Amino acid sequence: MRFEIITIFPGFFAGIFEHGIVRRAQAEGLVGIGLHDLRAFTHDRHRTVDDRPFGGGEGMVLKPEPLAEALTSLGIEAKRDEKQVRFAQDDTRKVNETRVVMLSAQGRRFTQAVARDLAGLERVVLICGRYEGVDERINELYCDMELSIGDYVLSGGELAAAVVLDSTMRLIPGVLGNEASGEFESFGAHDASITAGEAGVPRSQHGSGGLLDYPHYTRPAEFRGRTAPEVLLNGDHQQIRRWRREQQLRKTLANRPDLLEHALLSDEDRRTIDGIQSAQVPKSRPVPPNS
Repeated sequence: MRFEIITIFPGFFAGIFEHGIVRRAQAEGLVGIGLHDLRAFTHDRHRTVDDRPFGGGEGMVLKPEPLAEALTSLGIEAKRDEKQVRFAQDDTRKVNETRVVMLSAQGRRFTQAVARDLAGLERVVLICGRYEGVDERINELYCDMELSIGDYVLSGGELAAAVVLDSTMRLIPGVLGNEASGEFESFGAHDASITAGEAGVPRSQHGSGGLLDYPHYTRPAEFRGRTAPEVLLNGDHQQIRRWRREQQLRKTLANRPDLLEHALLSDEDRRTIDGIQSAQVPKSRPVPPNS
């Protein structure tokens, strides 16, 4: 898979892509990364990439001409008309497809599901916005989607591009040392769709099914007066699975209750949630008798 990043700060990525899994994936030929300096596609002596917004207002806007030339250099042509889309949202995509992504605070939220979707493509082109934004005509003519990594504003799209690349890349087969690592984690697959496991050995992990991951512990068993849960030390895989599922539900209920609305929950999950919520309801104090 290949990522193309269009940015006015290509040097920003120098350290990010030279460490860990990203570096190894490149070395093994599983991932390719191209950095494209937007200023290289300007034609004035000041290498101008921005201008004042029509209608007034604060900040500067990235001009359309340099971005259009940069995309053309990557073989990306403008859409024939405004209604043309390269990909329908629910299409089953082939590996030889390219998707152009605008990184913007105005975009749809980037999620693990979107990362999984992008990981099935051959190439993803990431446009890093800057200043007040990007001329909307680039979005209309060239982009397949806008993505935002959260409900906050960054100085530019470079950090967002690094996040999208890292999250997507680790889902490509062969990138992670253990293929199951991409399944048993927060926002991962549901149990029914997971095939990873050792023959004859009960699986102690529980697929999150879009929920948050369960807590993790390692040696030493006791640390500063706090002991790892006994259930994780007894070797009973079924007990461990039940405990981990309960902890997933507890974490999600406490930190991201919104995820429960679309999660695949069993009847047992729902009973567990009811039990957790019931235990959290404060008991009313008895009313003292009139003196």
